[in-house]
Amino acid sequence: MTTETTTKPGQPARLFLVPAGSLGVALAVTAVAVWFGGGAAVQVPGIPDAGALTAWGLPLARTVADTSAVATIGAMLLVVVLLPGGRKLSPTQLRYLNWAAAAAASWAVASAAALVFTLSDLFAQPVDEIVSPAILADFVTTDAQGRAYATMTAAAGVVATLCVGIGTAWWARVALLVALAGMLPPAFAGHSSAAGNHDAAVTSLALHLVGVAVWVGGLLFVLVVAARRETDAAAAVRRFSPLAGWALLTVAASGMVNAVVRLPSVGEAFASRYGLMMLAKAVALAALAGIGWWHRRRTLAALQAGQRRGFIRLAAGELLLMAAAMGLAVGLARTPAPGVGDASLSPTEELLGFAMPPPLGDFPWTPLFMQWHFDPLFAFGTAAAALLYLAGVWKLRARGDKWPIGRTVSWLLGLAVTVLATMSGLNVYGKVLFSVHMGQHMILAMTVPILLVLGAPATLALRALPPAPKGEPDGPREMLMKLLHSRYVKVLSNPVVASVLFIGSAFAVYYTSLFATLMRSHLGHLFMLVHFLAVGLLFFWVIIGVDPGPRRPPHLGRLFALILTMPFHSWFSISLMSSSALIGDGWWSLLDRPWVESAMDDQYNAGAIAWATGDIPVLITTLILAVQWVRSDQCEARRVDRQIDRGDDNDPLAAYNAYLASLHARDRRPAGSRPSEES
Repeated sequence: MTTETTTKPGQPARLFLVPAGSLGVALAVTAVAVWFGGGAAVQVPGIPDAGALTAWGLPLARTVADTSAVATIGAMLLVVVLLPGGRKLSPTQLRYLNWAAAAAASWAVASAAALVFTLSDLFAQPVDEIVSPAILADFVTTDAQGRAYATMTAAAGVVATLCVGIGTAWWARVALLVALAGMLPPAFAGHSSAAGNHDAAVTSLALHLVGVAVWVGGLLFVLVVAARRETDAAAAVRRFSPLAGWALLTVAASGMVNAVVRLPSVGEAFASRYGLMMLAKAVALAALAGIGWWHRRRTLAALQAGQRRGFIRLAAGELLLMAAAMGLAVGLARTPAPGVGDASLSPTEELLGFAMPPPLGDFPWTPLFMQWHFDPLFAFGTAAAALLYLAGVWKLRARGDKWPIGRTVSWLLGLAVTVLATMSGLNVYGKVLFSVHMGQHMILAMTVPILLVLGAPATLALRALPPAPKGEPDGPREMLMKLLHSRYVKVLSNPVVASVLFIGSAFAVYYTSLFATLMRSHLGHLFMLVHFLAVGLLFFWVIIGVDPGPRRPPHLGRLFALILTMPFHSWFSISLMSSSALIGDGWWSLLDRPWVESAMDDQYNAGAIAWATGDIPVLITTLILAVQWVRSDQCEARRVDRQIDRGDDNDPLAAYNAYLASLHARDRRPAGSRPSEES
């Protein structure tokens, strides 16, 4: 489908007014929020101060960086997801890719400025007195905020460079992923990382940033394509609508979690300036939700009918309100939150994000189920996975189709075990004891995947999702089908590759400095847990998965892969028990664990747990594989019987059986007799 644009004279100038006006609103609200929250404090005689340039320049630079990042991601989202296209980008997609390059360049410059102003702010010295190449290099390499802003600047520069030279959809997806990742580092180095429960704070803030970027950036560019009268504007808006709904839920849920973590009590929401600004953001969010509801009821249908004026006006107002909310967010980042930065936190509490748990004692199971620690990523992720799965089952049942109850039970049970492994005492003590961490690892890598792959989520999605109308761009169903049969999945689903990733990653994490490095940050710890779950899902999908794939190995090949992989797992477990060097010493030495008598004994217990818990999942997997093998043979036998009953001569097995029957009849003929004419 070709995309045409009919632009009236003077329309580019009017289009420019919306982004420029949004940036102006964001800057104005930022200035007011910084003043109201006390982020630009008046200098006190005798106390060092960075000066007015830093006090006002830092929040304004962050505002420009945030809005430029949102515009970059919105343009990339339009190119990669919302506009139709093939492997080669169309001229329209390339044009919006240039918009993304310009926004990314602005993002890089503003991030570099924020880096300089942050250095000046932390050292309480004016910019002209503190900034030098040597000091900047030291700040970037030794300070968390310096690394965060340097990473964001580098990511923006990479995206700006990529957008200028790429011409394929694959590289556009890479640029989008780099842009999304480039937004996240400041979330792990700002106020949220200093909160008492910084695990939940930084995770919720990271989810909040991604939701805002998708929501605001996507809205900006569907507004642009609608105003430019693009032929595919209605299709782009229709595709963006469900993304906007999920982004709204993500922003609302993550914002609520961050408010609970940052505010010591409900009263602080009305008694502190920080709380009042949070309430203002909540009001803006509620208004935006109402506008989204109105879009779904009125303006989207009118846009489909060719009436775009109502959509453009409402979307422009929505965008200005979003810009105001972003300005409030920057002001909040400069406003001291009640209870943050409490000097009473011990170094161990700052590392863990919570107080050191009590010893396990003689009844270790009790604390493991009593000590719970909320994690937004796994909480929201499992909740969304459960709701989407149940919605798919309900849709099948509503139209009269059947779905095995065992698959639903398996999926929900797998999600429940995931919650248990990531938010119960297993996660709390997993940061303190290597033995508990290994139990958490085994559950995520060898128990949860078995349950989830038997739930057949991809098969359910393919049956529940509607196909895209003829002549329309690919929908979610078509995208999922292409992914399952892509060459990337074909390589990953090879039994050798899946087995190497499943076992090799354990050696790579624990027998290098990677384990201690990942444990030092919440982001690294989350990455490790998600990685264990992902490689487990890949391996067990290859072995006992129900969902379709590019080329599934035969059952005998799957059995060989399982048998050949397990000795390496046993070798890993035995090596842990017999090792004389403490694994992860760079992490355990930072913790004050007075009730841990011997770290080496705990490591021996970790190896024993890995060995003991590996046999049961393997046995269960072998039994499941045997049952699937028998059922597959029975289904094949029934299929052949049906073809024989229909007299299908094209079936090779039926033809072979007929050939054997003719040989048997020939052998039974008397010697010297001549075959009949029919023979």
